[in-house]
Amino acid sequence: MTSDQIAYLVFGIILLLALIFDLGLLSRKNHKVSLKQALYQTFFWTGLAFAFFVFLWIQEGKTLSLEYLSAYLMEWSLSIDNIFVFIIIFSSFGVREKDYGRVLLIGILMAIVLRIIFITVGVVLVEKFEWILLVFGGFLVYTGYKMFTASNNEEFEPHDTMVYKFLKRVLPLTPGDGDGKFSIIENGKRRYTVLFVVVIMLAAIDVVFALDSIPAVLGISRDKLVVYTSNIFAVLGLRSLFFLLRGAVSKFDYLQQGIAIVLVFIGLKMLGEHWINKLVDQTTQVFISLGVIVLCISGSIFYSIFMKKRGLPPDVKEDEIY
Repeated sequence: MTSDQIAYLVFGIILLLALIFDLGLLSRKNHKVSLKQALYQTFFWTGLAFAFFVFLWIQEGKTLSLEYLSAYLMEWSLSIDNIFVFIIIFSSFGVREKDYGRVLLIGILMAIVLRIIFITVGVVLVEKFEWILLVFGGFLVYTGYKMFTASNNEEFEPHDTMVYKFLKRVLPLTPGDGDGKFSIIENGKRRYTVLFVVVIMLAAIDVVFALDSIPAVLGISRDKLVVYTSNIFAVLGLRSLFFLLRGAVSKFDYLQQGIAIVLVFIGLKMLGEHWINKLVDQTTQVFISLGVIVLCISGSIFYSIFMKKRGLPPDVKEDEIY
C-alpha cells in the first residue's frame, strides 16, 4: 500500500469508529444535550482531528500535515458561521430542543455526502483547468470583501429561501413536527413535517457555505487527502459545536471580519501563486497561512469578547441562554 492509501485507510477506520461511538453513546434519541455534554463532544471531535494531524506528521511529513491543520482550522472557523444560520433555522421552524441532535446529525451526514461530491468536482476542475484557481481566488477576495463590509444586522429568513419555496411547491408539507417524525400519514396521504424540511435546509445551507470553504481549502492545499479529511472532520464537529456555542455565538460580533480577512488573504495567495512560488518555498507558505488563520480567527474572537459590542440585555442572565 502507498503512504496515501494507508492514510485514507486510517482516516476511514477512525471515522467509522467515531461515528459508532457518537451514535451509540453520545446521541440518544429525544435527549437534550447539556453544555457539559456538548463540551465533551467538542473535545472528542477536535481531539480526533488533531490526532489525525499527528498521524499525518509521522506518516506524510511536516508540510502535508501542516497543510491539513491549516485547512481544518479554516473549515472549523467557517463552520461557526454555519451555526449562526442553523440557530435561525431551528427558531424559525419551531423545532423542539429534544429533536435538535437527531435533526442535526441527519442534516450533517447529508451535508458530508454533498461536500464530497463538490470537492471531487472542484479537484477535477483544478486538475484539468488550472486557470480556474484564478477564478476561485477572485471569488474569495470578492466574498471576503462583501463579508467584511456586510452588516451584522442583516436578517436571514429561512421561509424566504429558494430551498424552502421549492420544497413547498413539490412536496405535500404539514405545519407540525409529527411528534418527532419526518413524515406522517394524513387523510390517507403522506405529508412531510417541518423536521424533514429543516434537515434538507441544513444540508442545503452547508452546500452554500461550501462554495466559499472548498475554494479556500484548495488555496491552502491541492492534496486530495488534505481537502477531503479537513472538510469532513470540520463538518462532523459541527453538531457538538452547535450545542456548545448556541448560547454564546452572539458574542462573536467580529468573527465575521476575521474570517473575511482570511478569505481575502487566501484569495490573493491564489491569484499571486505563480510569483509567490518563486520567492517563498512551500513549507514557509504553509507556516505563513497557518499563522494568518490562527491570528485572524483567535484575534477576532478575543476582540469580540473584550469589546462586548452587543452583549446580553440587562434582564437576561448568562446561564439562561444555554
